[in-house]
Amino acid sequence: MANSYAQPILRTGSLDEALRAARRLLELADTSTIEVDCEAIARTPRELDGLLAQIPEADWWPYGPGRPGRSGSSRDGDRPADHLPVFLSDWCRPVHTAEVFLAAAGSAPAMVRWDLTGWPAAPEIELGPGGTRGAYVTLTAHARDLYLEEPAGVHTVFVHVAQAEADRAPWLAAQVGLRVIGGPAMAPL
Repeated sequence: MANSYAQPILRTGSLDEALRAARRLLELADTSTIEVDCEAIARTPRELDGLLAQIPEADWWPYGPGRPGRSGSSRDGDRPADHLPVFLSDWCRPVHTAEVFLAAAGSAPAMVRWDLTGWPAAPEIELGPGGTRGAYVTLTAHARDLYLEEPAGVHTVFVHVAQAEADRAPWLAAQVGLRVIGGPAMAPL
C-alpha cells in the first residue's frame, strides 16, 4: 500500500468549476497510464440506482454509525437496497467514468480519484519528475474531506504528492492558478 500527501486546493459550490480545476491538473501530469477510482455513499434508493447504473460491479457495505459488523455486503451477494445507507467503491475504471459517475451521484457524497503516471519536473523547487507514488488528483463532491466523512454543500479538489516531495503540492496548485487551502492529509491508497 502506498501513501500520499493530499492537500485541498479548491472548495467550490460548482461541480463544473471543480472538474475544470481537476482537468487543468491532469493536463500537467503524465497520464499515459491513467485510471479512475470511485467511491460514494448512497442514502436513498434513487441515489443507489443512479450509482449502480454507472458502477454495477462496485463493492458495497453498510455505512454509518453502528453499522460495522452488520450483515450485508457485495461479498455476501446481498441486495444493497436492503441495507441503506451503503458505501460503494470501484477501482481501476476508464477515465471517462469520472464525470459520468459524478453526474450519477447527484447529491450523494462521492469521490473520484485519478491515478496518474507521474507529475512533471518542478525545477523552481528543485524537484525532478514525480513517479506514480503520490501522483493523484481527487475530487470529492458534496464533501470537504477525502473520506466523505464531512458532507457539505461544496466540492473539494485535492492534489496528491509523495511525502518526500511535499513542496510539489503548492507548486502544482500555482501552475493552475490556485493555492493550497489546507494542511496535508495522509492518504493511504
